[in-house]
Amino acid sequence: MHELPITQSVVDAVCERAGDRRVRRVRVQVGALTAVLPEAMRFCFELAAEGTVAEGAWLEIDERPAAVHCRGCGADAVLADFLLLCPCGSADVQVTAGRELRILSMEVG
Repeated sequence: MHELPITQSVVDAVCERAGDRRVRRVRVQVGALTAVLPEAMRFCFELAAEGTVAEGAWLEIDERPAAVHCRGCGADAVLADFLLLCPCGSADVQVTAGRELRILSMEVG
């Protein structure tokens, strides 16, 4: 389960920024191509946050679908699955979205 070290890094970064303030909510963006499962990340967040200023915080995950730009036909497409193919059938695509894994915001108080 690779979600645990990823989520531990998120908790570490949030706690470092929060200092002594209690973290209430953390919002992250996770791209479809990262292979991070949102439910697994939520479970890991609870474990990683235990005993920290982020314990009990709500983890909000914005899932970002994969998108590509086709070098063949010039189309931009959002992918319904993990096959990096343009709807025209071309595999000559550039990934434009779906690899994101970032902290967007946090609420403290």
